Amino acid sequence: MFNNLLFSMPGGSEWILIIVVVLLMFGGKKIPELMRGLGRGIREFNDAKSNVKKEIEEGMSEKEVKASQTSATTTTQP
Repeated sequence: MFNNLLFSMPGGSEWILIIVVVLLMFGGKKIPELMRGLGRGIREFNDAKSNVKKEIEEGMSEKEVKASQTSATTTTQP
């Protein structure tokens, strides 16, 4: 599976062709605006990903605390 992925990645001359096509399609003035938008989108995605990860970790720690509290109360009751 990895072998197919390595062969499908663009090489040096292919990257040059891609850059030339992007320059022809959007022009030099639109490229910085497109890159800003792309960077903003990646930043928002990473923020959302870290928020979800934090919420999951908090939920897991709350569950562990509740489990330890219930086991402590059941062991102390006669």
